[in-house]
Amino acid sequence: MQILKPFQPFIRRNVQQASLLNRYLIVISNRGFHESAATKRASPTHDSVPMRILLLGSPGAGKGTQSARIQKNFNVGATISSGDILRQNIARGTKVGKIAAEQMARGAFVSDDIMIELIKNELSAFEQQNWLLDGFPRTIKQAMALDENLILTGQPLNLVINLHVPEDVILKRIMGEKLMKRPDDNPETFKIRLQKHHTLIEPLLKYYAKHGILVTCAGRT
Repeated sequence: MQILKPFQPFIRRNVQQASLLNRYLIVISNRGFHESAATKRASPTHDSVPMRILLLGSPGAGKGTQSARIQKNFNVGATISSGDILRQNIARGTKVGKIAAEQMARGAFVSDDIMIELIKNELSAFEQQNWLLDGFPRTIKQAMALDENLILTGQPLNLVINLHVPEDVILKRIMGEKLMKRPDDNPETFKIRLQKHHTLIEPLLKYYAKHGILVTCAGRT
């Protein structure tokens, strides 16, 4: 996996977090990752700034694997999955969980307002920890609400990592028995899921690129 787009604006804004990404890429380089010139120029420093990282990527891109590596190798106190939060609230029968369950039962997506409320409540428990958020935001409205909430706490996002994996590679991955984790993990349904993902992700990538905190990594294995 390699860096597709340099992130000089990010380095200028926060060298401490750039050095963190540099070390992260070095740690996993033996698994197919490669450093960019931009990361090599980042000087190591102490990690005094709280990490607020988003991990974006299509189904099958390996977000879970990379989340685990970041959490294992760095002082990331929590890896937060929006899907897990949603399922937990539905299982506990919370107010927002019940509303989400009703929306899903109608075949609709969980509304932005409900997802924003779920994530906002969850993040309040991790204000003193470094964290990585997976699966949220999925819309510009969600992204703007997340930014607003984090700015109010004085701890805005430091980094957004987009895992870009070609469709043919993802389809090869899901054909492997060890990666068959969902009943609909087959080429036909996966192509539909990928198309939906691409439609949702493009506005988010432009949004975070504009803010200078987006790093896109490409993987082919």
